[in-house]
Amino acid sequence: MTEKLLQYLWNYKVFKNFDFRDTEGNSVEVIHFGKWNKNAGPDFLDAQIKTKGLIIVGHIELHVRTSDWIFHNHSPDPNYKNIILHVVYQHDTEIDDLIKKNVPTLELKNHIDKNILWKYEKLINGTQFIPCENIFDPNKIPIHFHEANVLKKLDEKSLELEQNLERYRNNFEAVLFHSLAYSFGLKINAPIFRQIAESIDFGIINKIRQNESQLEALFFGISGWLDTPKDGQMMLWKREFEFIIKKFNIPDLRFHPKFLRLRPPNFPTIRLSQLAHLYYIHQNLFSKMIKAETTDELYKVFNPVKASDYWDCHFNFGSISKFQHKTLSRDFIELIILNTVLPLKYTYHKYYSEEIADDILNLYRNSPAEKNSVITEWKKLGLKVHNALESQSLIYHYKTSCEEKNCLNCGIGFKLLKESSNA
Repeated sequence: MTEKLLQYLWNYKVFKNFDFRDTEGNSVEVIHFGKWNKNAGPDFLDAQIKTKGLIIVGHIELHVRTSDWIFHNHSPDPNYKNIILHVVYQHDTEIDDLIKKNVPTLELKNHIDKNILWKYEKLINGTQFIPCENIFDPNKIPIHFHEANVLKKLDEKSLELEQNLERYRNNFEAVLFHSLAYSFGLKINAPIFRQIAESIDFGIINKIRQNESQLEALFFGISGWLDTPKDGQMMLWKREFEFIIKKFNIPDLRFHPKFLRLRPPNFPTIRLSQLAHLYYIHQNLFSKMIKAETTDELYKVFNPVKASDYWDCHFNFGSISKFQHKTLSRDFIELIILNTVLPLKYTYHKYYSEEIADDILNLYRNSPAEKNSVITEWKKLGLKVHNALESQSLIYHYKTSCEEKNCLNCGIGFKLLKESSNA
């Protein structure tokens, strides 16, 4: 038993019976269990009990053992002056201060199903993919579980985007550019790509976006790749870069994207060229994304994007490779839509007080489920993942609940713990 679990059981009233009696044998009727206080002070505030014919209002403190009251030094603490009930799992000593104040002590040991303790032990000490793997039941997924998870994720992402909007004076175009750069960098280069994007005033991007070569030159130059040209095309990009930084008075900064542990199609050279092409072919990119009402419309925005002709025969500068158009794969486009475009659409409409949560959720429902190791493990547990709403929900839930072993704040964990079973 842990104090956190005891608080959880008290909050959700998970007991075998409610025939409560204090350690002296007096009946204790809990009229109101109180409001769970997760900050400093008593565990449950504004509770109400009836004992010895009196109705008492105040706070309740919970401990695993009665003696914890002493170890936590609560008696001299003014925050605990209004305690009306001391709830413990195991009563191991008398507390003189509580006896003097006529504060009853309630022992819960015989009111809690031992199977719950067994399950909780399994959850906390498990080393599997998810803590509840050995007792997991796909049928215990709560109603609207996926919708709630995705909305939580969107709200968290929205807060981050709103901070960026404040920083860039509500310029959604600039924030979109930074977000897309981050996504095009994937896991390895995402932070570096964002640094590159944020080092350039978006007004400069708008001024040169009609010249694809200049956009590439700007990205490549800031990446430090043009300092020592290896062929004629690099010489042209170098001249373009030197012209741009002088014309727009751009600080001569360098960021260095990584190639290590990347497949050639994900090399930063290819991804930055594709990002430049995206902004070259769409002069009103943000507007198109906001107006798009279906995933097919969003897909069409990205489908024509490819790296420039130089990269048909290269993955890196100066090294010839087999001819291949470097287009965006469908999986990559879907990743960009799910992790960049939809959160920004959600933030935009939230920003202008338009309720479109259902529309955004439908876009997730109409997108295919992601394929990665986390989803594969969920499927092994018997879950069927039909669309991106479900895959995004499960990835988010795994990262925020399962990895953290936050089982007591998990809807699935709540059902598994509450429903007694000998399994």
